[in-house]
Amino acid sequence: MVRVAGRALSWRCHSPGVRTCGLGSVLFSRVAGPSGPANRTRSHNAPGPRWFGPERPIRTVHGDASMFIGGLSALLLQSLHPLAMAAVAAHSGFRGDPWGRLQRTSTFLAVTTFGTAQDAQEAVDRVRAVHERVRGATAAGDPYRAADPHLLGWVVHAAEVDSFLRAHQRFGAHPLDEAGCDAYVADTARIATALGAVDPPRDRAALTSLLTVYRQELRATPEALEAARFILRDPPLPWAARAPYALLAANAVSLLPPWAPALLGLRPATGPRATCVRLSGHALTRTIRWAMAPPPRVVP
Repeated sequence: MVRVAGRALSWRCHSPGVRTCGLGSVLFSRVAGPSGPANRTRSHNAPGPRWFGPERPIRTVHGDASMFIGGLSALLLQSLHPLAMAAVAAHSGFRGDPWGRLQRTSTFLAVTTFGTAQDAQEAVDRVRAVHERVRGATAAGDPYRAADPHLLGWVVHAAEVDSFLRAHQRFGAHPLDEAGCDAYVADTARIATALGAVDPPRDRAALTSLLTVYRQELRATPEALEAARFILRDPPLPWAARAPYALLAANAVSLLPPWAPALLGLRPATGPRATCVRLSGHALTRTIRWAMAPPPRVVP
């Protein structure tokens, strides 16, 4: 999902507020889409109250380059719920518009995390309206409804929050202490509640307990296995980007809960190879963080 490899870097800025060498501009355009610069400016600079102040842990986590690895890991983990995966396969399709889906998700996270309270609520309302229309049945005949609070608890809270936090604690520029981790889970619970989840966990211990509850419902359906192949082995990227992307993907797999890779037919690296994978994750996140950092202010 990121194009990290291969070209001489130039210092021309292509998007306001983004320090863009060639790498930075491609990253930002891929993840944020054509409206990314305008959305970024509005989220950060529009006047008005916000759901989360600048001191809140959710801003630390969601604003860090570790989200690139955490996001991939979350996609893999989310796919293990048969009802969630059936809804994605039938109503959005991860192959049909992968960049569009990524851009909509990243915009939602940015607006609810950094934007004004009004913009955040409007973003939530749009997502809830979409969820109300998404319903159907799995190949086995089990009904699903995207607005179901229990299913929302998995998709918009347990799987995402656990993955984002794991990634940040391993690769983030400023990992959180224990109280900060609990506060991050509490911050994200506000968004999950707004989306329709009921009583989401508000500390890390409760999040771990909820994952244990959902574990009984998870399995690798054909749709989940196809999604994993697409995400890990056949991403919509030019060949020059495949090698660094493979390292991001390997780190995403290594972040999954210990029981999850086997369900998807994956084997995380072990021993010295695992150390190399982790070091590559640190190097890539540092590179992404540098490439996408705001430019230094020029003092006249």
